[in-house]
Amino acid sequence: MERELNQINVIPLVDVMLVLLVIVLTTATFITTGQIPVDLAKAKEAGDRKDVPLVITLTADGRLYMNDQPVTQEGLKIALNPHPRESLVVVRADRVTMLERFVGVVDEVRGLGFKQVSLEVVRS
Repeated sequence: MERELNQINVIPLVDVMLVLLVIVLTTATFITTGQIPVDLAKAKEAGDRKDVPLVITLTADGRLYMNDQPVTQEGLKIALNPHPRESLVVVRADRVTMLERFVGVVDEVRGLGFKQVSLEVVRS
């Protein structure tokens, strides 16, 4: 008995689409550059450095991180002490961070003897 195919079987199509969706969702989480969400300020000129800096992140809600590890204001000094003073320190501050808080962090880093302190921005 032969029957005519007048319908499309959508079950294999749905299976393939679900597999593609899972692949896209799992790879999209690995694309992000940083683990701490910070909305960086924009600048026309941004330097590109190849050495690995010490990264201090200041979030919009005032939390402080050093190399993606949470630290307190007092703990920042302890975390920076073992590093050589010639190391580059990059401060990633959210653009809505209060200027006073940012200046306080940079002042503390400079007070410990680090001379190369810079601000990370996004090229506009």
